[in-house]
Amino acid sequence: MALPWLNSMVPAFGREAAAAACSPRRFVAISNALGFHGPNLFPEKAGRDYETTRYLKPIEDLRDQFTVISGASHPGVGGGHKAEPCILSAAPYSGSNFRNTISLDQVMARELGGETRHPSLVLSSNGTTSTSYTANGSMIPPENSPQRLFAQLFTDDSPAARNAQKQRIREGRSIMDIVSEEAKAMQRRLGPADRDKLDAYFTSVRDLERRLVVNQGWAERRKPKVTEKAPDPVSDTSDTIALQTAMHDVIFLALQTDSTRFITMHTSGDGGRIPLVGVEQGYHQLSHHGRDKNKIAQLSIIEEAQMHSWGRLVRRLHETQDGDGTLLDRSMILLTSNLGNASAHDTKNMPVVVAGGGFQHGQHLAFDRDNNYPLPNLYTSMLQRLGLEIDAFASATGTMQGLEFLS
Repeated sequence: MALPWLNSMVPAFGREAAAAACSPRRFVAISNALGFHGPNLFPEKAGRDYETTRYLKPIEDLRDQFTVISGASHPGVGGGHKAEPCILSAAPYSGSNFRNTISLDQVMARELGGETRHPSLVLSSNGTTSTSYTANGSMIPPENSPQRLFAQLFTDDSPAARNAQKQRIREGRSIMDIVSEEAKAMQRRLGPADRDKLDAYFTSVRDLERRLVVNQGWAERRKPKVTEKAPDPVSDTSDTIALQTAMHDVIFLALQTDSTRFITMHTSGDGGRIPLVGVEQGYHQLSHHGRDKNKIAQLSIIEEAQMHSWGRLVRRLHETQDGDGTLLDRSMILLTSNLGNASAHDTKNMPVVVAGGGFQHGQHLAFDRDNNYPLPNLYTSMLQRLGLEIDAFASATGTMQGLEFLS
């Protein structure tokens, strides 16, 4: 049985003892393609004595564990729904010529993901799109079944399946050797532009080779065992809240067992009527409310329920001991969207709530809602919180102003 991080795992001596004294840091990004109704989320007053809004009331007991940020967005990113790929990459959106860049979670996984069985988990509560992108701007397809994810993390494969997996890894490494040799021979005959493309290809090949080596080691090990059962299937595919909650439950177990340290989960804007009392129309239709009071009232019921579900995950992390603190202390939990106003397809004033991770929370960071503050500054702070020496991520101008590390 795999155990959570324990103090007794710390070496008694050695030059790495001080670094090992703290459990590893983690990152979870949960995004919503249809945003959140700003007036129900953002407090009017900045600072620490803000008045709790409707969407913050479900997590009022966690007030000292999170920061709400208003007036922030990604510079140069527009396009409404088409800006979904930019949520974690902050790549400027330029219409038909758009080419994405690596997402925040994949930078983390590339640098630190080799320490766990799964370098990262890319998830969706109800669709086939994700916010995770590779170094060459390709979307990583998400897992959208909590039951399959649970089995992937905690159900041991049969001996035959493990042998088959090891054979696939060996074959994969053999193919990489062949392709690398052929590509190197071709490189000598190419022009500068094609050589650049091939160099990017080599980088991807080397990354894949490293993963294959790591996977070979993990294929020999048993998966961690947990006392909780897999979530029950959700029969109503329009029940976004139940789908999100089921995935949140598996995310918690993945972090608790240190199966991975970097997770994204995206909720798409598809689906029909969510089965909640007071909701009569489809979720997507309600998000494009055109300031209709009745539609906003129904949308608020849905988004308040989403905050309840997100808060439940944060609360479980806060209540779980981890080393000399809690699992939340060591986990940065981000809630955001590409849309600040779904009804207007506006990508400004993105909804942002950050919990845990060893930051000084309990505040509302209020930036200029007309001239937005660069959200990539937050991403830079998160990368630095992981110990990575990165001065600026994407279009960042530095680290997040007002969000300080705890000592």
